[in-house]
Amino acid sequence: MRILVVGAGAIGGYFGGRLLQAGRDVTFLVRPRRQAQLAKTGLVIKSPAGDVTIASPATLTADALHAPFDLVMLSCKSYDLQSAADSFTPAVGPRTKILPLLNGMAHVDYLADRFGGNAALGGQCVISVTLDGEGRILHLIDAHSLSFGERDGSINASAEAIVAEFAGARCETRLSRTILQEMWEKWVVIAAMAGINCLMRAAVCDIMAAAGTDLTLALLDECAAIAAANGHKPGPAIFARQQAMLTAPGSTLAASMLRDIERGAPIEADHIVGDLLRRGAGTGDHPLLRIAYAHLKAYEARRARESSGRQTA
Repeated sequence: MRILVVGAGAIGGYFGGRLLQAGRDVTFLVRPRRQAQLAKTGLVIKSPAGDVTIASPATLTADALHAPFDLVMLSCKSYDLQSAADSFTPAVGPRTKILPLLNGMAHVDYLADRFGGNAALGGQCVISVTLDGEGRILHLIDAHSLSFGERDGSINASAEAIVAEFAGARCETRLSRTILQEMWEKWVVIAAMAGINCLMRAAVCDIMAAAGTDLTLALLDECAAIAAANGHKPGPAIFARQQAMLTAPGSTLAASMLRDIERGAPIEADHIVGDLLRRGAGTGDHPLLRIAYAHLKAYEARRARESSGRQTA
């Protein structure tokens, strides 16, 4: 199976690197700067599951991509989705499967509309990774799981072939019949965490220290109610874990969106929080989620204004 990994950032680089380590046919679609960096240093992963360095991994830039691949793995930020899709379009043939590892659901609708309903799989991953200043992939905690499946829950030869490609790779991979439910459950907790962390500009432990438990759980309830209204109510055990995760005293856990705000970076406000609100329209009031979304959009407006001011100065 020929696999194209779009980008060689933290998530794509990690799972693509694990596939390469297992001897699979993997090519990274990258920008020229990252291509030069990988040619010089190789793809380097530092991980509790074992370090690996792949010398001179196969790479392509968008202008050199002309033939279809069997599988396209995609892990960009939502605000880069259209440009990423533009870049990998030549890789999508009539039998190509696209495995996106973004949070939320809007990207699946976009990919299905653009490339056909059968092309886009559902997918989600649980991993904490980042790139350091030298372009190395740092895997921060033990978890490194990935699940995927056809959105209608069917099991077919294409999905089983993808599972076989991951066999032997040093990561946990699972074919799911309920991938949309898993994606919604993850979306609920991601949106609640991003909302409360960014509103309070604080990690879980700091919010708990400020007696913010009730606000946190109320926001989580709003997100879960929208999921339920869309036919994807989080299971009781999952929801209990989400509650515990967001209210654990001493936990330094914080959404990546908070870190993005703190460094003045773009954020996924519309994809993570705005789209959830849109899908909750007509299903009741969601005051905390609306406040969180307004807060995020105000940040985006200020960032755009300040960026425009710098450009005209």
